Amino acid sequence: MPADGLIATLSATPLFAIALTLAAFLAGNALFTRLKRPAWLPAVLIAAVLLAAMLALLKLPYARYQQGAEWLTLLLGPATVALGLPLYQQRPHIRALWRELAVCLPIAASLAACYALGLAWLLGAPPTLLASLAAKSVTAPIAIGITEQIGGSVALMLGALLVTGVATAAFTGPAARWLKIEDERIIGFALGLNGHAIGTVRAFELSPAAGAFASLGMSLTGIFTALFLPLAWHLVGVGP
Repeated sequence: MPADGLIATLSATPLFAIALTLAAFLAGNALFTRLKRPAWLPAVLIAAVLLAAMLALLKLPYARYQQGAEWLTLLLGPATVALGLPLYQQRPHIRALWRELAVCLPIAASLAACYALGLAWLLGAPPTLLASLAAKSVTAPIAIGITEQIGGSVALMLGALLVTGVATAAFTGPAARWLKIEDERIIGFALGLNGHAIGTVRAFELSPAAGAFASLGMSLTGIFTALFLPLAWHLVGVGP
C-alpha cells in the first residue's frame, strides 16, 4: 500500500490522532526534562511544535487530525475539575485571603482580556481575530465555548492560548523578582489567572501552595470570563 494510502487509512480512526498526540507529549516532556525544565520552553510548547512537524511530514490535514483528537478534548473538563483537590488542601489559606482575591479577580481578569483586544484593535484586526483573542487567558475547555459563542476561530484561539501560557510562565518569575514579590500564593494566583493550565503547571513546580492558588486563579478567571465576556461582547456591538 502506498504511504499516502496508509496514512489515510490510519487517520480514519481516532487512535492514530491520539497516538500522535501522546507521542509528541512524551517526547516533549522528555526533552523538557533533559533541558533542565526551562520556564521559557514548557513541555507543552515542545510537544506542540513536534506534533505540527509530524502533521507536516505526514501531510495529514489538521481538520482530519482534529476530528480524531476530539476524544482527548473530552478529557480537558475532568482534568480541570481534578484541580479542585489542591484547592481543598489549601482552603485555610484561601479563606484567609478571600477579600483580597474578590477585589483582585474582576480587575485582573478584565485586563487580561482587554489589553490584547486593545492592541489588536489598534492594529486593525478584523472582528473574527478579536473574538479569537478575547478568551486567551482562560483554560481551554471554557475558552472553546466562549470563542464559539462570540464568533471567533477556535484554532486561532488555541494558538493565542499557547502563546499566552508560555509568556506567562516565562515572565511572571522575573516580574515578581523585579517587583520584590516573594509570596508564592500571589505568584501562583497570577500564573493561573493569566496563564491558565500552562501557568498552573509552572506554579506547581514552585510549590504546592503556589499550584493551589494558580488553580484557584485559573478556575475563577474561567467562571468570571464565561459569565461576563459574552455579555460585554454583545453589549459593545462587536459580536454577531
